[in-house]
Amino acid sequence: MRFLKGVALICLSLAAAAWDAGAAGLPLEGEMRKLSVSAERKPVAAAEFRDEKDAPVTLEAFRGKIVLLNLWATWCVPCREEMPALDRLQAQRGGADFQVVAVAQDRGGRAKVEKFLTEIGATTLTPYLDPTMKSGRTWGAAGLPATILIDRQGREVARLYGAAEWDQADALKLIDALIAEK
Repeated sequence: MRFLKGVALICLSLAAAAWDAGAAGLPLEGEMRKLSVSAERKPVAAAEFRDEKDAPVTLEAFRGKIVLLNLWATWCVPCREEMPALDRLQAQRGGADFQVVAVAQDRGGRAKVEKFLTEIGATTLTPYLDPTMKSGRTWGAAGLPATILIDRQGREVARLYGAAEWDQADALKLIDALIAEK
């Protein structure tokens, strides 16, 4: 009986998330229906991670852009499956209005992260890293991969746990709608 109640609660939560997305005017179709849309856009917590030169950086560096913040690790199988799509998304939409910020939550170090990105053929993603994994905890990541969509003002729009094909039509439609918001 508890199991059935749990399943019912999950179904209600998913239905509520889909309703909230429609109410927010976001085009959530196909795989993007899995997104949990924020009822109220609130600022994303401040957390520090490292850029490709091991300099400290925060999300404030991306203010003014739509950010797809992805938390991943080299040991995470779904992350390995998802990362090529994130690289293609950055190649297709990355620029003045949009940025994929993929932050490795990995104690293996920079060399391991860069080797991983090379192995999967990622050429457009910046190898951001947080070997302490504090950023993931600060952002409330319940598992990996975790993706948080952030608006130009640094507020959370939606989040998704698990892998997604971020370069497919449904995801591009959502990203383009967020880019069009002024």
